[in-house]
Amino acid sequence: MEWFSDNIYLVRAMAAALCLAPLCSLLGVFVTARRMSFFSDTVAHSALAGVALGFWLGFSEPTIPMILFSLGVAVAILWLKETTALLTDTIMALLLSGSVAFGLLIRSQLKGFRAQFDAYLFGDIQAVSDEELIAAAVLSVGIGLCVFWKLNSLTLLSAQEDLAHVAGVNVQWLNYFFVGVLTVAVSVSIRLLGVMLVTALIIIPAAAARNVACSLRQQILFALAVGLISGVGGVSLTDRYDIPAGPTIVLTAIGVFAVTLVVARLRSRAGHASGREGRAS
Repeated sequence: MEWFSDNIYLVRAMAAALCLAPLCSLLGVFVTARRMSFFSDTVAHSALAGVALGFWLGFSEPTIPMILFSLGVAVAILWLKETTALLTDTIMALLLSGSVAFGLLIRSQLKGFRAQFDAYLFGDIQAVSDEELIAAAVLSVGIGLCVFWKLNSLTLLSAQEDLAHVAGVNVQWLNYFFVGVLTVAVSVSIRLLGVMLVTALIIIPAAAARNVACSLRQQILFALAVGLISGVGGVSLTDRYDIPAGPTIVLTAIGVFAVTLVVARLRSRAGHASGREGRAS
């Protein structure tokens, strides 16, 4: 009990990693399949403007303004994609640069919140409060259930949007649904890694899982495992060596990715070798 009270910050950090790292990894499977990596990066950077706006408006905790502003940017991306001839990457680059510029402009007017602002920019998982931890747990369970509720439709949409439409899937609604849950997950996870690194926790575990998975089900399971290893391992290394949590979590994920890349190469070589032996016989 004494150890628990003396290390409460570590317990909270570990619990936050257990909640958010698998969630980001799960969403990352569909983000990478749909080539939306730049989208999640745009949402993460737009959250910076939401944080600055929240502090400027007098919020002591800017989570709600951050989520609302990010959702507004996400919806704007989809709306501009549907109603203009602009390419998707052009729209996202436009909104990303505009959001960052807006956030930095407001930040220049803040006097007493720059330290808190920087905490969202770079992340501070060891400063997660009990309220933030409860919110993260509730959102993780809620978003996870929503994703598994629409798993078949999301899988079909990721494979081929036109095929999903023919199969009776409401493609427009599902796009907005996925963008909404992704935006909320990214916004909440900013507290874990910060704006600069949160996209990495979405992309890297999914990419690592793709190296070794043979099916979507395997990719989801492997991505969840890599997310857990990255989050828990990163927090453990942070506590042991007194180094920043966000970069450590990301580098742990990259380390796991490197291992899966080696495994995939060895498996490929073994497959080629067995194929040659089969043809020779």
